[in-house]
Amino acid sequence: MLAFRPVGKDSYSEMSSPEETRSEKIMRAMLRSRFLDAIPRKQRTLINFRAFFEICQNRAEEYQNNKPFPHIVIDNFLPQKGFEVVYDALPSLNDPDIKWGNLTTMLPDGRTAQARKYHLDNYLYMHPLVRQLISEMNSGPFTFMLSHMTGIDGLISDSLLQGAGVHMVERGGLLRVHADFRMHPNVQLDRRLNLLLYMNPDWKEEYGGHLELWDKTMTRCESSILPIANRCVIFNTSADSYHGHPHPLTCPEGMLRKSIALYYFTARPLPRTEMVFGTDWQDLPEEKKR
Repeated sequence: MLAFRPVGKDSYSEMSSPEETRSEKIMRAMLRSRFLDAIPRKQRTLINFRAFFEICQNRAEEYQNNKPFPHIVIDNFLPQKGFEVVYDALPSLNDPDIKWGNLTTMLPDGRTAQARKYHLDNYLYMHPLVRQLISEMNSGPFTFMLSHMTGIDGLISDSLLQGAGVHMVERGGLLRVHADFRMHPNVQLDRRLNLLLYMNPDWKEEYGGHLELWDKTMTRCESSILPIANRCVIFNTSADSYHGHPHPLTCPEGMLRKSIALYYFTARPLPRTEMVFGTDWQDLPEEKKR
């Protein structure tokens, strides 16, 4: 049995309030036991949940204290065989039967916010193995473990995949640094976490496409993360968690920057002034000087 060690100011050791009833405390303990203490020893999933639980245990403080905002980089996120079968099952941009969304966006002044980026958020067009991986990452055990690592209680996955799913970016594509929408437009939930799983074998430094994490004043990039194969990045989303890959990709023609993106929410009420439904695009320091 895996040991449960509470971490973080919002972790399960401090869930109970004086007003909490005995039955509520029992229900929380039952959930913890079901999701954390009862992981099958024989792996029947694409994700190695026991290994992921160990990461959530051992790296929770690192996650919560990372700058410029809480985040973590996990290499070799999937067992190699699991990664390979999902990679082989990823949809093709050239498949005429798949309806890809085109995420090209322009700023009001005519500059590019994002370009040559495509996404697929419809489960019905995905291969069963891709659907399985997304289902595992949206599952109760996975979100419960995320809550333990991040210190954010009550995470809720999004079956609608609003803005999420499979993302692909062509050579020359970019995503301007931004803060994401805060409020889910369909179910009125507060967005709290992003998870990005990169699917790019043989991706080289010179191809660019680094995920950049910027400080809240947009004066410097504090972390630059190469989107290599089987690298998972998880980070808090807030009004000033600025991130993106703002420089055009220089990978060979025909090569794509591929990722699976998932977002997690809570039912935390937000003031009306913070209910941001759109993306907050930012200028880089060199653009501000013009």
